[in-house]
Amino acid sequence: MSDLGKAEGRPRSAPAAPDVPAAASEAAGAPRIRVLLVDDQALLRMGFRLVLEAEDDIEVVGEAGDGAQGVALTTALQPDVVLMDVRMPGMNGIEATERIIASSAWARVLILTTFDLDEYAFAALRAGASGFLLKDARPAELTSAIRAVATGDAVVSPRVTRRMLEMFSGRLPAPGDVTPGEPTSDPRLAQLTTREVEVLRTVAEGLSNAEIAARLFLSEATVKTHVGRILAKLGVRDRVQAVVLAYETGLVGS
Repeated sequence: MSDLGKAEGRPRSAPAAPDVPAAASEAAGAPRIRVLLVDDQALLRMGFRLVLEAEDDIEVVGEAGDGAQGVALTTALQPDVVLMDVRMPGMNGIEATERIIASSAWARVLILTTFDLDEYAFAALRAGASGFLLKDARPAELTSAIRAVATGDAVVSPRVTRRMLEMFSGRLPAPGDVTPGEPTSDPRLAQLTTREVEVLRTVAEGLSNAEIAARLFLSEATVKTHVGRILAKLGVRDRVQAVVLAYETGLVGS
């Protein structure tokens, strides 16, 4: 899933977009993306640090060995992105994510785990994570995901997306069973316009703004406006949460 999310954060200049060279970003005086590493394996944290600190626009501001320490350091260090493991002793990554999202208006959580399992993927997204990647992701994929999450987008592994669709397909209605613009059983969806329902469906498919624009014959700027209005009307934090709501309410299925 590529382009998932618009989100509010603490006031600051937006970090460079993923397609802007890091050197150009630094030359323009853009702030570096502050990252907190949370993983119980010190060698993995070291590897992540080496990869991330090789990028001019990313700064590792701290490390934590468990969820509780990760929550505390998020408050103390105010990182832009928290790179969060799932399975850790004591407080796991899902609970830590819930606490960070509940207490932080700025930090975004990117889940990075070895376990490609439905319950972890969906639990992480429901907890408020803005992204979910597997630990076998390439360094370029990791750094691009961090940049995307820092700018308010969200990233979910395509494998996780497919398995989420499979998980929900047995109990959700097919897209054709809900007519765009008609009242639904969920009052949050009922307040969306016909076009906004169409856009939400494409967002739930994991399409980027450019892909949505091409499918619906709109400009990317118009798609961006629609997505912002959808998030505001649904009262959700970002596009990931909008996708979760779309699945839960039966608006989309496989």
